[in-house]
Amino acid sequence: MISDLQAQLILMPDALAGHLVISAIPLALAVVISVPLGLLAVDRAWLRGPLLAGVGLIQTIPGLALLALMVPLLVGLGDLLEPTGIEVPALGALPVLIALTLYGMLPVVRNTIVGIEGLAPGLLEAARAIGMTRGEILRMVELPLAAPVILAGVRTAAVWIVGMGTLATPVGQTSLGNYIFAGLQTRNVLSVLVGCVGAAGLALLVDGVLALVERAVRERERWLAIGACSALVLLVGGGIAGPRLARSGGGLVVRVGSKPFTEQYVLGRLIEAELQAAGIETRRMEGLGSAVITDALLGQEIDVYVEYTGTLWSNRLHREDTAEAREVQVQVCAWLQQQGGRCLGALGFENAYALAVRGDDAVAYGWASIADLTATAPELKIGGDYEFFQRPEWSAVRDTYKLRFGAERSYDPTFMYDAVAQGQVDVISAYTSDGRIAAFGLETLADPARALPPYDALLVLAPGTPAAVEAALAPLLGRIDVRWMREANRRVDIDGETPAEAAAWLQEQLRP
Repeated sequence: MISDLQAQLILMPDALAGHLVISAIPLALAVVISVPLGLLAVDRAWLRGPLLAGVGLIQTIPGLALLALMVPLLVGLGDLLEPTGIEVPALGALPVLIALTLYGMLPVVRNTIVGIEGLAPGLLEAARAIGMTRGEILRMVELPLAAPVILAGVRTAAVWIVGMGTLATPVGQTSLGNYIFAGLQTRNVLSVLVGCVGAAGLALLVDGVLALVERAVRERERWLAIGACSALVLLVGGGIAGPRLARSGGGLVVRVGSKPFTEQYVLGRLIEAELQAAGIETRRMEGLGSAVITDALLGQEIDVYVEYTGTLWSNRLHREDTAEAREVQVQVCAWLQQQGGRCLGALGFENAYALAVRGDDAVAYGWASIADLTATAPELKIGGDYEFFQRPEWSAVRDTYKLRFGAERSYDPTFMYDAVAQGQVDVISAYTSDGRIAAFGLETLADPARALPPYDALLVLAPGTPAAVEAALAPLLGRIDVRWMREANRRVDIDGETPAEAAAWLQEQLRP
């Protein structure tokens, strides 16, 4: 436990720095945008209702959904601006900054309106009576007196933004959410706790410093205000700059991406270990969805990750047919090269989608292939990962075998296997290299119509990746046996090992 905690804390500076970036900037933007809007609404009653309704509506959108909406919107904006040469990153910090800014506006707008309207009418009448202009009343009376109430709204926005920042991981932004997403996928409770405690601690710290600023403004304590603001600047500036100053500048840093499931975390650690053994510094970018991670690679926001041929075949080449494994690999690698990336080569194993059922049910009902489910599908429930029911592979399987299940349920990949084992669903979209298939006594069903394409694991590289990276990773090509991969996955999912420990075991198997 101690070594695992130490391994988690090593990642804390980068995770904290990323989280501070996506907290401080949106909070500042929310204040800069919301306070003027609130002031406008005070003087214009017709604007107040629509404004509060608009910023309130944003709060009704789940945080992760709001972040996800930013990605296609930015992709569309990038397409519009492409003729001008302006690049709009759809992944990473930008979608998070926009979403969190929108999320932080409501308490600041509302408290600005409440703070100004709560002032005693006699004060404003006295100000007007001595000849003060509207601008002077605003600067010298209204804002100073309403500042504590406005700052209370800023404190609320800060806590919301810090908490929601943990959802930034799926769009490629490093944050304290990296601990939470990785921990949930690998059942590492310590990782989840580190992420939760880190985010909660940061929120309390920021709220505490802002409380001092609020008190200083309310009690007109100038030096307390200066000290509190200085502490806030040091907290944000030091947290962001510290990790960068601590790094050995000037060297090659390779960004290793991974998708949000156990095998990807293990392979990501294996890639890191091979690169570090060659003296190459690495940076981890985990929890990226299938669409996001490919865009991140082609956009040079990550440098290397493991992809599966069937995923590119279905999702990028939009192929609904199937072909031999070698032909699929040739075509997806040719497509990747046309986009500017390239395939370094296959790792030697396949991790395909397969429908899996409980072993006892397979025997009792005579289920050996997907076709055997067709007649009873309306009475059955099927579970899949977050993506499965939106992927073309599912459409191909469903239409080929005329499957119409009674219910479709989406799960985190970690809990999908528990769901079928506990009888919550009858069928799941399993991964063939997952160690839980055997551990949970599941049976995978044959695909006689070949509705699903092959899914050979490929090492793929971003445009312009240095030759040193290729040389460091070349020893992995063609050498990972599917039995080893299943065992590595099982060690994490069943035995509770960390992905780094499972990767170290896998690395041992690769030694001559």
